[in-house]
Amino acid sequence: MGRTSDKTGGASARQLVLPADCRLAAGPGLRAALLEALALPASALDAGAVERVDTAALQLLAAFRRDAAARGHDTRWLGASAALHEAAGLLGLERILDLPAARPA
Repeated sequence: MGRTSDKTGGASARQLVLPADCRLAAGPGLRAALLEALALPASALDAGAVERVDTAALQLLAAFRRDAAARGHDTRWLGASAALHEAAGLLGLERILDLPAARPA
């Protein structure tokens, strides 16, 4: 999973690039990256390249969004793939994840 830090408007932010295969095997790395991101005031999630995603990864993302909101952590999406939209929709998590609008194919 790619991660970069940058400064935006004087506040530290973490950019997280989710892997194409965002399933159980990516869980520990994804969890660690999300926890690191919560330590900063802002983060940006790029899920544009996600081709496969499972319930475990979606649960991690939902927990991250919940915890981020509770802490006043500014989180935004840089992109979300059709696969992520479809999986989140099947589980009723699109609203919780606050995914950006899906792009037409």
